[in-house]
Amino acid sequence: MSAAEKGKGFISEFKQFIARGNVMDMAVGVIIGGAFGKISTSLVNDVIMPAVSMLTGGVDFSNWKIVLKAAVAGADGAIDPATEVAIRYGAFLATILDFLIIAFAVFCLIKFINSLHRKKEEAPAAPPAPPEPSAEEKLLTEIRDLLKEKN
Repeated sequence: MSAAEKGKGFISEFKQFIARGNVMDMAVGVIIGGAFGKISTSLVNDVIMPAVSMLTGGVDFSNWKIVLKAAVAGADGAIDPATEVAIRYGAFLATILDFLIIAFAVFCLIKFINSLHRKKEEAPAAPPAPPEPSAEEKLLTEIRDLLKEKN
């Protein structure tokens, strides 16, 4: 098989992969997930963290840090914050909270979807057909019908 034939086979296989519905669903999921990530980040940074900061005495939670090396003043005498070396655990805690909110939302969504699937499975099935009469019942029915014909 030549390289050109391999390339055509690869391209056609890739086209089949892309045309599948689950790939499109995955793409939509990634896009919606990115948008939801922005919403949860805003919830953490703009709603929850200010409340936590207020509970901790007005300290800006995202600025909590352990300074390992203080910022150094530049040639013009201004302090250059880029030269500071610090462990920013406040931002890390905000990121963890952001993750927990996203994980909780995904958990709730999956739980909701699973409950929908269970409701589909528990939906009342069509009533079963009445059981076939036994041989004795068939014989008795024939006898009854014959007796009715004689009378």
